[in-house]
Parts: sequence; structure tokens; C-alpha cells
Amino acid sequence: MDKIQLLRQRRTNVLAAGEKIRKTIAALTDEESFVELSGFSFSRSDFYEAGAEGEGIVTGFATIGGNPVYIAAQNFEVLHGGVSAANCAKLLRCLALAEKNSTPVVYVLHSLGVQIGEGVTALEGFASVLSKAAKLHGVVPQFAVIDGEVYGHSALLAACADFTFFMKEGVLAADSPLVLSAKSGKNLPKEEVGGAKALGATNLVSFADGSYAEVRTTIAKILGVIPVYGAVVEENGEDLNAAFTALNKKCDADSLIKCVFDAGSYVEFGRECSPAVRCLIGRVGGISTAAVVFDGGDEGVCLDASSVAKVTSLVEFAAYYGLPFVTFTDTLGVRSDLVTQDSLVLKAIFKLAESYDLLENAKIAVVYKQAVGLGYTLFAAKSMGFDYVYAFANARIALFEDAKGAEIEFAAECKTDPAKFAAKYADETADPVNAAKNGYVDNIIEPALVKQYLVASLQMLLK
Repeated sequence: MDKIQLLRQRRTNVLAAGEKIRKTIAALTDEESFVELSGFSFSRSDFYEAGAEGEGIVTGFATIGGNPVYIAAQNFEVLHGGVSAANCAKLLRCLALAEKNSTPVVYVLHSLGVQIGEGVTALEGFASVLSKAAKLHGVVPQFAVIDGEVYGHSALLAACADFTFFMKEGVLAADSPLVLSAKSGKNLPKEEVGGAKALGATNLVSFADGSYAEVRTTIAKILGVIPVYGAVVEENGEDLNAAFTALNKKCDADSLIKCVFDAGSYVEFGRECSPAVRCLIGRVGGISTAAVVFDGGDEGVCLDASSVAKVTSLVEFAAYYGLPFVTFTDTLGVRSDLVTQDSLVLKAIFKLAESYDLLENAKIAVVYKQAVGLGYTLFAAKSMGFDYVYAFANARIALFEDAKGAEIEFAAECKTDPAKFAAKYADETADPVNAAKNGYVDNIIEPALVKQYLVASLQMLLK
């Protein structure tokens, strides 16, 4: 028997079974950088009476933007990417190597769930994968690409990921959308059950409707900002003393982001969930930074369980990877409605307060519009651990949203002269100078100079 010829034939079969997914991997990674692991893993499914070349998953290592990564890509062409014991063994080996080498992981997911013929054996296999992925959380960055339908157990890998990319055909659900739709008494297309726009409250959609070239660029940019994989401080030609005079006239969230972050350095993610809470990582004066910008328009952002949980995820990511954390505050207290009342909002707030203790790098607050009540406590209070607190000259820092709220607390004074009380509350109590007098605000600044102050603070506090 000609072993070389046999090897070639087997390799041809494996490549044919994974032709489509290998094209996807090639589009995702740097040119000719992918090296496969466990390429000849093979079993037979008695249930389907079919071979399973590659076990419905292709694993290996490659580079993205020059950064080494491990790849685990489910191959829908083999048994619908079904989760099996052998499939999980391949994935588990890939994750173990990622842990050993402190290397990020990219999952490409496309699976209808567990292979029926394997029963509990497949469940045990996936339990080992899920346990390992959970242990990797905060140790190495994990990225998930939703490349088609992803149902059942495979959907949990998206929940493990720090960043999740939904391709145009991406659908993610804990069960079949048909089943979920039917049990809800509806007849919905799968996209309306598990598409990116249907998952707005889940915080599972970091990016949507991109191409693989965009996914590759975004992953490279994210890794380039994380100090473990890129430079903590990068000389990028930014003018550290730049003043943005336009901010003195108009300072909305978009303008602030554009002025504060170095051009082309930042990534914003998670716009599908709580869009008024804008999460970014990038560089400020060349320094790697994580930031949340509250985009409350004319009203300010009221907090609910989803918005607080979204901030907590960013705080934890910043803590795990040594990023300074900055808040740009335009925040009120908890949303006043019955839905929010009967939710996990208070538990979510406690979790956020707890996560702040994980941050060892700089923590800076900029009150650019308003910090009222709990919005101040969580996102600007010195006692919450913020190293520096700045406020714009026209910002509001107050116990209550307006004089109406204060009337409850100061009923007697308000009753004597309501108009005078309202003016006094607005002009004196809610003025940032009042907070500065007590040492709670380090400086009251012109909006135009915000980047100068931030860069100076980051340089001083950087670890």
C-alpha cells in the first residue's frame, strides 16, 4: 500500500468536507497564516450513517493583523456542525493550547446543536468545553463570529466571548427559533427571533452586518489596544495639547468621542443593547483606554438592568486587561417605571459597584452634562474609587433631577416661595462649583480642553 498516496487521498477528503469553512478562515486571518490542528480527526455517526471528516469543526492557529490567535470554526457541511464528543475533544485541545500560550481565541459558529445520536456523551463533552471557556474568561480575549444559524449548546460559546460579530445571516438562539416562536403562539421568521436586531436586550451583539474583512480589521484593532498584545502607550503623532473649541459651543456624545479618542484608534461596540450607553476601547493621547459615554440627548440617561450590566461588562474587561477606565457622564438615577422596578436592576447595580474593585489602573470621571442622584454615585463619586473627577463648566451635579424632586425633601422651604426655591436649587445646589467646594470635583474645565486634562491624568496614573 502506498502510504503517501493514501495520505493524499485522505487529505483530499478532509479538505473537500471543509472547503467552505476553510475559505471563511482564510478570509478572517492573515494570508496563508492558518495551520490546522487535529486535521484527521474522524469518527462515524451510526445515527446518520455517515462519515464525519474533521468532526464538524476545523481548529488551528493563525495570525490576525500579525497577532497570533487560535481558531475554532464549526463546519456546517459536516453533520450541520453538530456537537459531538469528538468535536468537543478537538475544541477542548484548541482551548487548552490557547490557555497555555496566553493566546486569544476566535470561534466561528454555525451549528444546529448537539448530534442526536450521541446522547449524554456529547453533553459531557460540551460541559468540558464550556468549563474551559469559562476559565479562559478574563485570561485571554475570546471572539465569536455568528456565521449562520447557531442554536442550543453552541450559542453558549457566544455568551463566553468578549466580543461577538453577527454576520448578515447570523441567527443565535438557545433553542430552535421555530420552537421558540411556536411556544410563544407566533409564527416568526428566524431573524426576528435570533437575529442581531432581535437580541437588543441580551448584550450579545457587539457588531452586526460586517464583512470578514471588517471582522479581521476590528479584531486586530482591539488586540492592538490591549496592553498584553499591543503597546500600552503608542507614539501616533497626536497633538497632546490640542484644544477643540467647537466643544465649547456644542458638546454631544458624537463630538466628544471624535475629539477625545485618537483618530482611527478606537472601536465602539454593543450598539444594539442600551444604545444610549456607548462603550469604546481605543487610545487617548496614545494611551490604551476603555470608556463609557452616556448619550442622553437632551434628557440624560436613566438606568435599567441592561444598561448597568453593559457598563459592568466593560469595567470587567478593562480590569482583566489593565486598561484605564473613563466615564463621560450624562446620567440620572434608576428609570422610574414598573418594568424596571420588577427587574434585576438593583442586583446589577451592586454587581457594578463590586466590579469597580477589580480595576487597578486609572479610573477617571468627566461630568460633561449631568450627574444626578445614583448617576453621580455610580459614575462620578470619589468614594466609588474615581481617582480624578472633572466637570464641564455648564454641567449639573445634584441630588435630584430638578427642583420638583427636591420639593419632597425641602417641602417647608419650597412652600414659602416656590419660584425662589427652584432658582436657588438650579443655580446653587446643582452647580458643579458646589461639588468642587467639598473636594468631590478636582477641576471645573472648559469642554475644549478635555483631552488635555485626560491625557495628563492618564500619564500620571498609568500603571
